Amino acid sequence: MRLVMRSMTAIVLLAVTLAVLALAGHVVHRGLQARWADKVVPRAANERIYAAPVLAVVPGRIVPAMEVFGEVRSRRMLEVRAPRAGRIVWLAEGFEDGAAVAAGDVLLRLDPSDAQAALNLARADRIQAEADARDAARGRDLARDELASAQGQADLRRAAADRQRTLRERGVGSDAAVETAELAVQQAEQAVLSRRQALVGAEAQVDQAAVALGRLDITIAEAERALAETEVVAGFAGRLSDVAVVQGGLVGQNEKLAQIVDPDALEVAARISTAQHARLIGPDGALRPVAVQAELDLPGAQIMATGTLARSGAVVGEGQAGRVIYATLAPAPGLRPGDFVTLRIPEPALDDVIALPATALGNDGTVLALGPDDRLEAVPVVLERRQGDQVILRSPALDGREVVTERTPLLGAGVRVRPIRQGEQPAVQAPVAEMVDLTPERRAALIALVEGNRRMPAEARARILAQLEQDRVPAQIVRRLESRSGG
Repeated sequence: MRLVMRSMTAIVLLAVTLAVLALAGHVVHRGLQARWADKVVPRAANERIYAAPVLAVVPGRIVPAMEVFGEVRSRRMLEVRAPRAGRIVWLAEGFEDGAAVAAGDVLLRLDPSDAQAALNLARADRIQAEADARDAARGRDLARDELASAQGQADLRRAAADRQRTLRERGVGSDAAVETAELAVQQAEQAVLSRRQALVGAEAQVDQAAVALGRLDITIAEAERALAETEVVAGFAGRLSDVAVVQGGLVGQNEKLAQIVDPDALEVAARISTAQHARLIGPDGALRPVAVQAELDLPGAQIMATGTLARSGAVVGEGQAGRVIYATLAPAPGLRPGDFVTLRIPEPALDDVIALPATALGNDGTVLALGPDDRLEAVPVVLERRQGDQVILRSPALDGREVVTERTPLLGAGVRVRPIRQGEQPAVQAPVAEMVDLTPERRAALIALVEGNRRMPAEARARILAQLEQDRVPAQIVRRLESRSGG
């Protein structure tokens, strides 16, 4: 009996030992499967080929165009000011901002009462002065007649004195008679002298009357000018702006009333750098009279105007740099003083240069050219100009070569590319997945491998299991799973 009991105990212990060994083997096997699933099988790295647009370049002659921003101004502007103080009694119809006026149009009238009264007084004074001048002329004529009469009497007295002397020499006359005759001659000459002084006084009055008439003529002219200045007229044809008057308002002398702007005499003032200005001047130091184009961009419209470079500023403004240039514009409907436009100015032509998109130039001053075996080479270039989204480069090494026009961080020297030339489209084909058929044993092994990988996300595990349950399974998934399992 004891032997049986001992035998049963040994059998039970052996069974427990075998069960523990089996459990340990199962745990070791699960651990090895997990390690095999996480093992990364190194793969051979394949060279990646990138698609890149290329352009064949040939150096040639290019005329760069400088683009600057400028303000449109009018070359003819007139400030309408009140020539004298007064009250506005009349305004022209349409005397308002933006109204068109013609040369000589009367814009407004000031109260002419004072000016008219001054003119009437001046004319009345002139009539009185004319009467005084006539009186002075008549007095002068009478003085001349009296002088002539006195001169005749003096001549008679001299003749009588000469007879008395002749009679005394003959012994007929007496000394008393001679003395009396000579005294009469002296009195007659004194009368002639008095009449001569009277004539001089009369002539002086005539001269004074003439001077008075001249002064009154000046006074009348000033009064007429003052009366004419009560009407303000337009100096030239244009449009009104800054109108600041109303009918019946009082204005002071030289007060600004409005401004006349000629919309057809336009120019553009633009500030450019000193280097740009140096490219626009000729051998004589003056601006070359090149044709320019002004453009005003508006929503849904575009206003263009042509013109010519005219002059440059005489001095550089305080605290500013560069130069100010002026270009006269041809009449362009739609442009107004104060508009900001884009001014395009052609520069001197450049020879043996190429024009490329700005994306082709790298920060290191190189471009990527296509070399042997479609590998890129970095070629240094000289940047001549930037204009818009293009650059003008100079490099004899690029003659006839193909250059990448859109440079990206993935592209560099030594990288192999698939060139996309002008007119070609990159070939984009949808990849076709390779499908394989699985045997039941192989399918079960793969499913067990996926289910045993606890590090795989639940969503990825469910997706792969769904694919493994299909009749045909993607070959890429099968290869990846078997490579991890070591199969």
